[in-house]
Amino acid sequence: MINAKTLHPANLWRNHPRESGVMAVLALVSAAVIAGTAGSTFSLSDRAEAAVMPPPPAMEYRAVAPDEAVKINNQIPIAGPAGAARPFLGRTANAAAQGRALDCLTSAIYYEAGQESSDGQRAVAQVILNRVRHPAFPSSVCGVVYEGSTRQTGCQFTFTCDGSMARTPMNDPWNRARQVAAAALAGSVYANVGNATHYHAYYVVPYWASSLAKTAVVGAHLFYRWSGGWGLPGAFAQAYSGREADPRALKLAAMSIIRQPAAPQAPTVTMVAGAAVKVEPDGKRVRVLFTPQARAAVEKIVHKPYVERAGASDNLRWAMGDGAPAATEQAFGAKPAVADPSIKAN
Repeated sequence: MINAKTLHPANLWRNHPRESGVMAVLALVSAAVIAGTAGSTFSLSDRAEAAVMPPPPAMEYRAVAPDEAVKINNQIPIAGPAGAARPFLGRTANAAAQGRALDCLTSAIYYEAGQESSDGQRAVAQVILNRVRHPAFPSSVCGVVYEGSTRQTGCQFTFTCDGSMARTPMNDPWNRARQVAAAALAGSVYANVGNATHYHAYYVVPYWASSLAKTAVVGAHLFYRWSGGWGLPGAFAQAYSGREADPRALKLAAMSIIRQPAAPQAPTVTMVAGAAVKVEPDGKRVRVLFTPQARAAVEKIVHKPYVERAGASDNLRWAMGDGAPAATEQAFGAKPAVADPSIKAN
């Protein structure tokens, strides 16, 4: 039996100074670990999965004419938004960071949807703020807007790498975009697109479009969310960092990248899947004229899904796929155990 007197802190320190010091250090470490994980949303396995997530895919388009793209896009059914996004709370940042976030979001709205209606601009702003909340993307507004802008390929918003920023903004459209950006950063939500994280113009067909869930069509843009666990409201749990990089520096860095233009060429005839295709350079643009035989051949080419090309883990496949109904899905991380044999597991 241990004498209660020997358990007094002063006696412990006096009689066993070395052991008491070790116990004190262990107690501090334990307290730090508990404090660091108390507000955690994801488990350790979830964090490990997040650490190896591949970057969002670059905008790769199918080689189809605009009129054909419209037909293909119209055939994709609208799955709906799966709930509205939560209001963005940008007020947690200081005044300087708030100003930078406003500049970055305004630029994105202006260059991506400057000619759109107010709803069209609000929808673009919502996608950007949705990405800020999602662990697959940067945790700042400017980080999301300029992601990939210093790479030869892979920019997430085309205006950051196609030369659009060289055009001086017009005052009235810029001020209009700024009002939409300010409202979104102050908590205004455009519920029609829900938790959409992707969009594209109606006259192009990105390869990823068929693997996502189409949430809405607003103006000239089609909006998409992930069809699996990443598209559920609970997955949008990333905390806003409140730290924003200088938009001027980001813009200069993006514009300083030398992107090699294609060398001028005379019209040529090439072969695609055994069929003739005529290529006509026209200034800075290139027209690709498909014969009916070539178009039919291209449509028969089997596209390898993104999760296959990225060597995705089972958890990532579940997150990006549509193998389980929303009622059984977790917000992020490992796919749930399937008890019902009628539920298909990916």
